Amino acid sequence: MSSDYLVFALYGALTVGLAWLLAGYMHRVFTGQRVWSSPAIAPLERAVLAAAGTRPKQIQGWTGYAMAVLVFNLAGFLFLYAVLRLQGMLPGNLEGIGPMSPDLAFNTAISFVTNTNWQAYSGEVQLSYLSQMVGLTVQNFVSAATGMAVAVAMIRGFVATGTGKLGNFWVDLTRAVLYVLLPLSILAAVVLIWQGVPQSLGAYVRATTLEGASQVIAQGPAASQIAIKQLGTNGGGFFGVNSAHPLENPTILSNMIQSVYLLLIPVAFCFLFGRMVGDRRQGWAIFATMGVLFVAGLLLIHAPEQAGNPLLTKATGITGPNMEGKEVRFGATLSALWAQATTAASNGSVNAMHDSFMPISGLVMMLNMQVGEVVFGGVGAGFYGMLLYVVLAVFLAGLMVARTPEYLGKKIEGREVTLAVLAFLSMPVGILVFGALAATVPSALTAVQDAGPHGLSEILYAYSSATGNNGSAFAGYGAAAPFPTTLQGIAMLLGRYAIIIPMLAVAGSLSAKTPAPATAGTFPTHGPLFVVLLTLTVLILGALTFFPALVLGPIAEHVSMLGGQSF
Repeated sequence: MSSDYLVFALYGALTVGLAWLLAGYMHRVFTGQRVWSSPAIAPLERAVLAAAGTRPKQIQGWTGYAMAVLVFNLAGFLFLYAVLRLQGMLPGNLEGIGPMSPDLAFNTAISFVTNTNWQAYSGEVQLSYLSQMVGLTVQNFVSAATGMAVAVAMIRGFVATGTGKLGNFWVDLTRAVLYVLLPLSILAAVVLIWQGVPQSLGAYVRATTLEGASQVIAQGPAASQIAIKQLGTNGGGFFGVNSAHPLENPTILSNMIQSVYLLLIPVAFCFLFGRMVGDRRQGWAIFATMGVLFVAGLLLIHAPEQAGNPLLTKATGITGPNMEGKEVRFGATLSALWAQATTAASNGSVNAMHDSFMPISGLVMMLNMQVGEVVFGGVGAGFYGMLLYVVLAVFLAGLMVARTPEYLGKKIEGREVTLAVLAFLSMPVGILVFGALAATVPSALTAVQDAGPHGLSEILYAYSSATGNNGSAFAGYGAAAPFPTTLQGIAMLLGRYAIIIPMLAVAGSLSAKTPAPATAGTFPTHGPLFVVLLTLTVLILGALTFFPALVLGPIAEHVSMLGGQSF
């Protein structure tokens, strides 16, 4: 057990250390300063912006910024949908794979445009190389860059003094891709190729087994997609079983690299925030809140997975970790770490099947998504999601001391709180309302594999993942039928844009205000008291909203397991 904690500590140290360095680089990138990569990238940046007909000095208000986000994402959806529907007639299809069905193409296109990367398909069976590269990998970059751009715009809203301006979406998007995502992805792809991940445009390999049977070994341009799927907290794997596949995640080193990349940019955003607002303590306070929630979740997943299944122990007398659905090369420890990181980071990739985790572990993974993916969360998305809770926490603090709430000198008034509440409500609507439909419509119930509370957990997990733009799944849930693919596609849209638009409106409102100087009565937002308040706000507003449903799902399953019943 002590070695497990050493692994966790090493992972935390690597991630936080690299994120701290990356935050300084990102600060210079998004403030238009020269960086070490400028000689090579700056000319390309100017060419891209010139082709798009925009200039860095063309500053947008929140409505212009939001409209640019929506237009760009709509164009990406239409392009990807067309690629998936026409892939049977397009080049780069050595295996002769046919087109996706309309409902599955709709689900997949929305999934990748919203940075959810939910996969109701098996990539090596249903997607051509062209679809994987031109369709999915491109969206892995630009959907991640969209989240980063929105988060940077949100930060500018707190920094601006009466301008009402948030920056230029096209400039932020371009810089996120060219300066941050592309170089780091190339680096990771090279290392993954060295570790044995394929990067090829050749046909699948046909082999004959020792028993004389024929076997098809899928390969393709996998390393390049895996690098950005982790860095951009996308999660959509090249192969159907994602990072549990030996060609997608072959070694302990590849597993550690991918695990670090899962949280690298989300953690860096905490430190970027402190630098951009001119008070690094503010960034550390948000990092501490996220860190406390992350460590608590990791320990709560690790403990039951190490303890194993009591029913199996009672029946066989064998004790040991719960290894059902896990790869032997990773074991319960690295599987628990990945499960916590991927559900906390809005990533959705898996190196073990979450359906086989213990009930309490599944509960923690669902909570990570249900609170809005703010325990570091997706690239950019997790940070502006946490800023939603910051607004609400400051408002509650103001009520307790009977003062107008302020954050970074900006007054948090009725408009900002109303918009934050509207954004918050997208999660319970997408999870509870849509989940209720999935639990009652007969055609939707066919997707549920198991009876009893575990079946309900499958539904809750699926719609938590979709609305939270996570993308991971309980492996037993059959999500490829028309009803779930369509309903989950709508849930993904709700979880992405019903938060982005109100939060950009909050940023626009704050950017038009002039900060007031701090006084003796100003509530400090950089110390331990604020960390506790923000943590409790996340738990009370986020977690308790879903507590009744969780009682009927994973909690009931855990109690039943202790009573000797399994599902």
